[in-house]
Amino acid sequence: MADDLAKIEKKFGDLSEYSIQFNRWILKPIGAWPASFYKSRIEKIVSKILIVICWISSLFTLIPGVLHFFLEKEDIYVKLKILGPLTHWLVGGFNYAVLLLRKDDIYYCIKQICADWNIITKKQDQQVMLKNAKIGRYVAVFCTVFLQGGVFCTCLALGAFKKTIKVDNETVNIYNLPCPAYNMPVDTNPTHDIILGTQLLSAFICSSSTAGAFSFVAICASHALGQLNLMVIWINEYVNRPKKLNNNAYINKIGIIVEHHLRILSFIARVEHVMSPICFMEMIKCMVGICMPIYYILMEWSEHNIQNLTVYVMIIISMTYNIFLVCYIGEIITEECKKIGDIVYMTNWYELSDKNILNLMMIITRSSMNINMTAGKMTNMSVLTFGKIVKSIFAYLNVLRQITMI
Repeated sequence: MADDLAKIEKKFGDLSEYSIQFNRWILKPIGAWPASFYKSRIEKIVSKILIVICWISSLFTLIPGVLHFFLEKEDIYVKLKILGPLTHWLVGGFNYAVLLLRKDDIYYCIKQICADWNIITKKQDQQVMLKNAKIGRYVAVFCTVFLQGGVFCTCLALGAFKKTIKVDNETVNIYNLPCPAYNMPVDTNPTHDIILGTQLLSAFICSSSTAGAFSFVAICASHALGQLNLMVIWINEYVNRPKKLNNNAYINKIGIIVEHHLRILSFIARVEHVMSPICFMEMIKCMVGICMPIYYILMEWSEHNIQNLTVYVMIIISMTYNIFLVCYIGEIITEECKKIGDIVYMTNWYELSDKNILNLMMIITRSSMNINMTAGKMTNMSVLTFGKIVKSIFAYLNVLRQITMI
C-alpha cells in the first residue's frame, strides 16, 4: 500500500486529486463544477457558456416533448410510451438545476476532501483513506459508464432506425425519435439527423447531471467512511496508549478526535443537502422508469421485437442499479455513524480520567443521533426504502394492467 501511495502521488501530483478527478471530469463539461476552482477568468466564462448551451439543448428536447404529450391526440398506450423518455429529460433537467444551485455545497465538500488529505500525513492513515477512495472511484466510474452507455444505446435504438406503421392499408416506414416532438418534421434525412443529434446531446447532458450527482455522493460517502474508519483507529490508539505517554503526545488527541468527528458529520450534512432533492426525483424517476418498461414488455411480448425488448431490459437494469446504489450508500452512512458510538463504548474507557471520559461521552451522544441520507427530507434512503420502492413499482404495474386490461 505504501507503494500505491507513492505511485498515485507521482501520477496525479496530489493524493486528493485521485479522489476528486473523476467527479471533475463529469461536472466540468456541463458547467456544474464550482467556479471557485477555476484559476482564470476565461475558464469561468467558458463555464457560463457551457451552462447556456446545456439549457438550450435540454429545453429543445423537453418543450416539444411536453407539448407532444399533452396536445397530440393519441391512444393511452402511446401516451404511456412517451412518458418514459419524457421523465428522463424532466428529472435530468431538475438534477442539473440542483447541481448548479448547490455549487457552494459541492465546493465545501471537495475542499474538505482536499483538506483532509493535506491534514492527515501519517502513512498508515493515508492508506486507510486510499482504500476507501479507490472504492468510491470505482463505484463512480462504473455508475457513469453504465448510465451513459445505457442512455446512449437506448437513444440510438429508439431513434436511429425507422418504424413501420400502417396508413390506409399501406405499410409506411418513418423515422422515429427517442423523445417524440410536437409538430417537428422528421420524415427527411437531414432534419431527422439534426433533431436526433440534438436529442442525443441533451440526453448526454441529462445523464451527465445524474451521473455527476451519483459519482459525487459515491466519492463523498467513501471519503466519509474512510474518515470514520480513521476515528476508530485513533480512539483505540488513545484509549490503549501507554500510561507513560499520558502527559505528552496524547494530551490533546481526544480534542482532535472530537473535532474531527464533528467535521465528518458536517461534511455528511452538506452531502445530504446536495443529494436530498436529487434522491427524491430519482426515486420518482426510477418508479416510472422501471414500471413502464415492464409494462411495455408485457404489451409487446407477443410481437417478439428483440430490439425493443432489449432496450426495455437495459432501462430496467440501469434504473434498478441507480436507485439501489443511493439507497445502499444511505444505509452504510447511517450504520457507520452509529457504529462510532458503539466502538467507543466497547473500549477500556473506564481506565481513563473523568475529563477524558466526558469527552468520549460527547462522541457517544452525538453518534446516537440518526444521520440519514433523505429523499426530499421525507424518507430515508436505505435498503428498506429500496424494498418499498420495488413493492410500489409492482403495485403501480398492477394498476396499469387493470386499467388497460392486459
